[in-house]
Amino acid sequence: MSIRDNLAAVGGDIARAAERAGRAPEDVRLIAVAKTKPQSAVVEALQAGQMIFGENRVQESQGKYPDLRADWPDMELHLIGPLQTNKTRDAMALFDVIHTVDRPKLVRALAREAQALGRCPSLLIQVNTGEEEQKAGVLPADTEALVALVRAEGLPLQGLMCIPPVEDAPSGHFAFLKRMADDLGLAWVSMGMSGDYPAAVELGATHIRVGSAIFGAR
Repeated sequence: MSIRDNLAAVGGDIARAAERAGRAPEDVRLIAVAKTKPQSAVVEALQAGQMIFGENRVQESQGKYPDLRADWPDMELHLIGPLQTNKTRDAMALFDVIHTVDRPKLVRALAREAQALGRCPSLLIQVNTGEEEQKAGVLPADTEALVALVRAEGLPLQGLMCIPPVEDAPSGHFAFLKRMADDLGLAWVSMGMSGDYPAAVELGATHIRVGSAIFGAR
């Protein structure tokens, strides 16, 4: 199966899951996660019409995307991996959306850079729905306070993101995140990956992050 074929198959899955939930398929944005994949794979996806890409690392993305933007100005780049405060400026210069805001120190760093740059990417707060010690993300109990801080800094907060624990059924985490986003008045919900994105679509995901189902195993 080519990348083009895989994108078509994922698109079909999204359409069927949206239909089951009474949603419009176009309300779900597919982020093709190209981390560790070569630039040639991204180009193949772009040629097939995919315009939204996700990456885990700022440094890897700096070597892969800037020269592609000249040919594909409508391309969108999403940071879906943890962001260190010392990489804030580089991330804000390159990415259109950052999914992994998770602590006050990072919020303040983003606010400082936004003032200096005169712009800021769209932001999502990563919620550690499984309360896993080793995982990034703000704890559910602390999410409302972090949302308030981002809003107080005048940053463009759009939604919430989660990565459920591997050993848990993901649907409970997806339903929880969607409920939390609704309660906080946030429109975007980033959840669902290659193994579970149809369930995420059915439970209200606006953004799904699919890598191996498009590009093959890492």
